Amino acid sequence: MGTARVSSKYDDGRVGIDQLHQSGAMKLLFPRGRAGVEAVMVNTAGGITGGDRFDISATAGMDSLLTITTQAAERAYRAQPGETGHVVTDLTVADNARLNWLPQETILFQNSAFRRHLNVDLAPHGRFLMVEPLVFGRAAMGEEVTQARFQDHVEIRRDGTRIYKDAIHLTGDLTTQLARPAVGGALAAPTGAMASLIFAAPEAEGALDWIRSQFEATDFVYGGASLLAPDLLICRVLAEESFSLRKALLPILDRLTNNGLPRCWRL
Repeated sequence: MGTARVSSKYDDGRVGIDQLHQSGAMKLLFPRGRAGVEAVMVNTAGGITGGDRFDISATAGMDSLLTITTQAAERAYRAQPGETGHVVTDLTVADNARLNWLPQETILFQNSAFRRHLNVDLAPHGRFLMVEPLVFGRAAMGEEVTQARFQDHVEIRRDGTRIYKDAIHLTGDLTTQLARPAVGGALAAPTGAMASLIFAAPEAEGALDWIRSQFEATDFVYGGASLLAPDLLICRVLAEESFSLRKALLPILDRLTNNGLPRCWRL
């Protein structure tokens, strides 16, 4: 169990922490020398299992920059029958502010049961970047996920109007389901990892062709990017395993963060 709340503010030419609260197994670290406020989430429980609940709330105040990441990959472990681990995240971005939601991989283990919900509220001139990588077992350990439950919901609103909603529901033999053409069967080998990326900003349209070219230049991942609006870019990436997924994501995230990707992504 754990709770974390953080907000950033712009004051007298500098961006700093406005409010901070943390309790239970969820802790926040703040590396020095980073642009804006960078918060690194640490789950001191070591992972998530059935019955756990984590609540995260973050606000990028007007004219400020707030980046949130994780110290390492999150792990969704085996759950007891009838129990589910929950993570609920609420993000708010004020006018002329930017929030980067950049957690590292979430690894689903055999017999895990995990549900997460992300809600984002953007002001008319707020910017938002999100990536959520997901790994289905550890390929290096020969793991396959033949029994698990995973539910993921993402909803984004701008000035009170919903501009994006997505949901992923996978139950049972995830390895077999990911082999289906309409789910994750676009690769020659089984899909072992995937990521969703969202960029809501005026410069989103200008990044589209370059991102598509990154996928054309690789043969170890399959990715697609499209615009739902001139300021809303959506990307989905499939890979055989987590290393290939990260290798594909790094140059894209470097560009979209103006080379401001958290250092822990490179460890």
